[in-house]
Amino acid sequence: MNDPRMVRLRDLGRWAGGNTPSKANSTYWTNGTVPWVSPKDMKVDEVTSSEDHITAAALDEGRVSLIPTGSILFVTRSGILAHTLPVAITRLPVTINQDLKALAPKPGVSPTYVALAVRAASRRILNECAKHGTTVASIETNALLDFKIPLVDLKEQHRIVAEIEKQFSRLDEAVANLKRVKANLKRYKAAVLKAAVEGRLVPTEAELAHNEGRDYESGDRLLRRILENRRSQSQGKGKHKELTALDTTDLPDLPEGWTWARLDSIAALKGGITVDSKRQDPTARTVSYLRVANVQRGYLDLNEVKTINAPANDIEELRLQPGDILFNEGGDRDKLGRGWIWEGQLAECIHQNHVFRGRLVSQDIAPKLVSWWGNSFGKDYFQREGKQTTNLASINLTKLSAFPVPLPPLAEQHRIVAEVDRRLSVVREVEAEVDANLKRAQALRQAVLAQAFAPPGATCAGQSEHAAATA
Repeated sequence: MNDPRMVRLRDLGRWAGGNTPSKANSTYWTNGTVPWVSPKDMKVDEVTSSEDHITAAALDEGRVSLIPTGSILFVTRSGILAHTLPVAITRLPVTINQDLKALAPKPGVSPTYVALAVRAASRRILNECAKHGTTVASIETNALLDFKIPLVDLKEQHRIVAEIEKQFSRLDEAVANLKRVKANLKRYKAAVLKAAVEGRLVPTEAELAHNEGRDYESGDRLLRRILENRRSQSQGKGKHKELTALDTTDLPDLPEGWTWARLDSIAALKGGITVDSKRQDPTARTVSYLRVANVQRGYLDLNEVKTINAPANDIEELRLQPGDILFNEGGDRDKLGRGWIWEGQLAECIHQNHVFRGRLVSQDIAPKLVSWWGNSFGKDYFQREGKQTTNLASINLTKLSAFPVPLPPLAEQHRIVAEVDRRLSVVREVEAEVDANLKRAQALRQAVLAQAFAPPGATCAGQSEHAAATA
């Protein structure tokens, strides 16, 4: 490789900014055919289309300028600049909005070479060219244009690009394989849960009892025992209410020894607190609370748990206890009913009105089985029974109460949970290894770039240090 010289980005060609034609003027947008690129289109290395298009009228009247094919596009204003610098080469003529800058390289400058060099230095650019005091992360244009990258002659540029693309091709193949493994693991998890809630994962209690010549407590007998205990505990307290019988006409057949139960027959259901900043209560205090965003399908995301000022009575009624099953009440249709189990991760926590709580009335019911069922085969029920408004879907407490849940014998529940936990534990270990390798592949990609575009005079040790810092 011949020795590179450090060249400012502004000296590599002609720069242009962008603009947004007036949205009030329909002639600029209706049936537009000219691509208008904004930061949302910059998630690719090469721009071949855009989400929005403008008309030729916007071009003719000078509202925007056409950026030629082969230009390099830079995002200079967007929240994504807090951690990533999107850079892409356009493979067709486009226009851009005011949050982008475009460089049309002069003869002798390869756009792919420049784009790769900029990606190699992206962390330095974000650190050194950031515009301070702005509400949205931004890059100072003059600082970006004065940023220097190493430049060699065009033949050497092509050779470097070819070698990088060869290394990237190998990494891409490895990443594709890793993603296939992740997809297969996801399918395997779904198959495990399907087998679990259909009674095909472990020997059924009915089969074992038959082979061993003994009696056993079926799911139906278990349910009747639970309901009788619930009825006797409420006598004299004026709280007992006979539950509506479950219509099993359209429900699938269950394994021998299993039975169907309405959710409200095995769990006490409760809606959550409504956020009301105007409400004043002398007993109110600050407490953590779960939102729809925290209650995911099969796990709880507690990275960002908000707090609310809630009256003491509400806190007492809504305080979560280990074993409580959570169901999302609203959001888009795919979110309906999804949830997981509270395990006491926080000392004190309640839930908002868009999250329902189910507290099992007996320790003889495994909460994981109920939640697994709700997250997998319950999706059809919640989406069918949910109410759809203009933008959101929701499921009410009445529909949730009637949600049908399969109930196996107690001993079989324990075997199912143990076997699912064992298999999912293995899956999590493999997933963690796959994720670590995906991150390693990304780091290797950055290391390849850093090595290829190391500043002139850098030693091998210095190049390695530069690669590590960039990665």
